[in-house]
Amino acid sequence: MTTVPAARILPVTDDHDTGGFWAAAQAGQLVVRQCDRCHAVLHVPVAYCHHCGSWEGHWLPVAGTARLVSWTTAEHQVHPAYPVPYTVVLVELDDHPGVRFVGYLEGAPHLTDGQAMQVRFEHLDDGVVLPQWAPA
Repeated sequence: MTTVPAARILPVTDDHDTGGFWAAAQAGQLVVRQCDRCHAVLHVPVAYCHHCGSWEGHWLPVAGTARLVSWTTAEHQVHPAYPVPYTVVLVELDDHPGVRFVGYLEGAPHLTDGQAMQVRFEHLDDGVVLPQWAPA
């Protein structure tokens, strides 16, 4: 008997605040939201700048390189779509210190603090593309 794997959990890609992020990922580009008035990077992306109060912003392409800040390897399965072990990583962008992304790696790779990481784009069902991170 063959077991069919559970479907991955998919993000909402047409949200007002984050839709541009997902559209850029589909095009193979990593972006962050930047305020047009004060130039603050708004990540997690929102339409309203909590620094200056502006509602005007744009999507700023970033290099897609980062440093590993933290990670944990899951050994206990919490969802059938994510077989263990898997590793959750937290990275900080090289070109925007303080801006951090979370990613998913299969298995339990050997990682080190400060390790160079590179964005990769994972293509899922329904045309969804997830920016993920892998050792550079």
